Amino acid sequence: MSVTVVGSINIDTVALTDKYPERGQTIFGNKIEYLPGGKGANQATAVARLGKEVNMIGAIGHDLYGDKLIESLQGSKVNTRFIKRSDSLSTGTAIITIDHTAENTMLVLKGANEDLNKSDIESAFNQIKDSEVLLVQMEVPQETVIRAMQLAKEKGMYVILDPAPAEGITIKALDYADIITPNRQETYHMLGIDVLGIDSALEAAKTFENMGVKNSIIKMGDKGSVVYQSGNWEHIPPIAVKAVDSVGAGDAFAGALACAITDGFDIVSGSHFATAVGALKVTKLGAQMGIPTIDEVEAFCSEQGLKHCNLNESTV
Repeated sequence: MSVTVVGSINIDTVALTDKYPERGQTIFGNKIEYLPGGKGANQATAVARLGKEVNMIGAIGHDLYGDKLIESLQGSKVNTRFIKRSDSLSTGTAIITIDHTAENTMLVLKGANEDLNKSDIESAFNQIKDSEVLLVQMEVPQETVIRAMQLAKEKGMYVILDPAPAEGITIKALDYADIITPNRQETYHMLGIDVLGIDSALEAAKTFENMGVKNSIIKMGDKGSVVYQSGNWEHIPPIAVKAVDSVGAGDAFAGALACAITDGFDIVSGSHFATAVGALKVTKLGAQMGIPTIDEVEAFCSEQGLKHCNLNESTV
């Protein structure tokens, strides 16, 4: 069985610097890279590298960047059959700056991602027969995301909503989500609740429950995450690593969660696994290039003595 991802496909222009320039200031950076990215493509890559079949539904332009992105996805064994080539828009671009702490700022130009429409979704879903999980974000048009979620529910698929970025969120998507996985910024944007710790995370989870989503994973950055299931909850602690690049960590988490659910694990076990995948991702540069393989994750869990982050362990 497979995972289907509907979302963005971008080329990331990544600038590494010791510090961010102040407004109006010019400084010298250290390095620039042109890397495959986009939240949808990142998540599809994570699923594939973790050993699952995955369909990518998205849009790119008729340009060299689009060619490079297709090549990268295929290299990770992502099914690119349902990726559209836009006749009017160029491939999406993210301009990313990363400082010495591995934190990032990002400016995203949607480009061809805006050309992914409902008819593209309907055509793809008519051909996809064996997918169990749909994974969506909010970097493509809202009506496109909603249509994908509707069709997934009709097919009995489990729908994971990663409500990112905050600027693209639509509350209507909650009507079709089986689980939502917001970070602090996204939770505040949707609910007005600033998640500073477990208590405020639980407040957010209960608010989502009242809005119709019984399951949630409230991500708290260096404080870990809170997994909430119909009134029951568990705190998942963070895993300390030496951070290099935080871009794509949330996408690695989402892809790993989709893999766990496809394998029949509950969301607590899935969150332990996803936390390990996300932690390992931040140790490497590149939203997609830094995503670990399943063998790397298993080795990491073993080296760190993390008994609850390996889906092959009976202790999960």
